Amino acid sequence: MAGFFREAARRVFAKELKDSNLTSKDENDQYAPQYLLTPTGANVNRIFIVGTLIEKEDIGTDSEYWRGRVSDPTGSFLIYAGQYQPEAAQFLAECEMPAFVAVIGKTSTYTTDDGNVLTSIRPESIQQVDELTRNLWVLDTAKQTLERIRAVEAQEDPNYKLAKEHYSIDPEIYREMVKKALESLKDNT
Repeated sequence: MAGFFREAARRVFAKELKDSNLTSKDENDQYAPQYLLTPTGANVNRIFIVGTLIEKEDIGTDSEYWRGRVSDPTGSFLIYAGQYQPEAAQFLAECEMPAFVAVIGKTSTYTTDDGNVLTSIRPESIQQVDELTRNLWVLDTAKQTLERIRAVEAQEDPNYKLAKEHYSIDPEIYREMVKKALESLKDNT
């Protein structure tokens, strides 16, 4: 297929993803991807996370529909897998917990009746990994988050103005989040 490319999967900590609620999509193209702009300026369509699967539950009524909770040092991600993600659903059904897992998926948002935006991930793939892989993901995600913060502060990032206007959040909050994530690695050694 000429011209097809897959969006890069961005690395974002759970706290930042949870704080994110600004979505955008090209309204002229019904097949256009939806993006979620984070407070540090990451424009996320696909996401790559690594953490500990700490909960899983089949919440389906007519067929299997799995909800899982994957935690990283800053919080947790919700993942949902059903008939349209059969490999991920099967993995969740069979996986023993707790387990380190790597997930690549699409971000999804849901606005509640009271206006809160809930963010989750629909996994494209999920697999069990080891602690070293999780630790390397934390290091890499910390580095990328700090780079985004610097770009936002230097106004180098094209999403800077929009992120700053929408979120009005002190970047120091996310520096502190990165610091705590890195400190968690020291606690594990």
